[in-house]
Amino acid sequence: MARGWASKSAVVRAEQAEVRPGANVPDPATLDLIRKKESILLSRTRIVTELKSAQNPRYVILLNRALADLDAKLSALTGN
Repeated sequence: MARGWASKSAVVRAEQAEVRPGANVPDPATLDLIRKKESILLSRTRIVTELKSAQNPRYVILLNRALADLDAKLSALTGN
């Protein structure tokens, strides 16, 4: 039975996605840095979203402080 074009491309993509020995795999320290940076960026996105809908002035102040803290952590990680 012949396979269609879509199923062939899915097989090719699956084969290409496999990790081969000696491939460009970052070291554990780099992976940890990437995870920390992504976590901070995700938290920052959540806070920015909450800031857009915040009504209470005290909560806005709190969110702005949290945003400044996350920005400081992010710049420390990136070295800026």
